[in-house]
Amino acid sequence: MDDVAKDRYRIGLEVRRAVLGDPHVDRAEDAATDFDRPFQQLIAEAAWGTVWARPGWSKRERSIVTLALLAALGHDEEVALHVRATANTGASRDDICEAFLHVAIYAGVPAANRAFKIAKEVFAQMDGAAHG
Repeated sequence: MDDVAKDRYRIGLEVRRAVLGDPHVDRAEDAATDFDRPFQQLIAEAAWGTVWARPGWSKRERSIVTLALLAALGHDEEVALHVRATANTGASRDDICEAFLHVAIYAGVPAANRAFKIAKEVFAQMDGAAHG
C-alpha cells in the first residue's frame, strides 16, 4: 500500500469509528479474514476515507443522504446500522423522517414503509438502552 492509500485508510478508519462507533469497527476488523480483508480495506479507503471524509457536507448531511439511499435500495441491515449511527452524526429523528418521506415519493412507498419500521425498532432499542 502506497503512502496515499495508507493515509486514506487511516483517515477512513477514523471517520468510520466516529460515525459507526469503535465496537462496530472493531468487530468488522476482528472478523476480517484473508478472503475479505481487501473488501474491508476498500470500504475504509473509498467510503470512509474518500467520500465521508470530503469537505463540504457535514456528517449529519451525509448520514441523511446515506439513510435515504440505503432505504431506497432495501438494504435493511445497513439502514438499521446507519439509524444507530445518527447518535454520532447529529441527524435527528425528524431528519430521518424527512429522508424516508423522500424515499416514499422517489423510490416507492414499500421501501419507505420498511425503512420506517426498521427505524422505529432501532429507536426503541436506543431508547431502552438510554433508560436501562
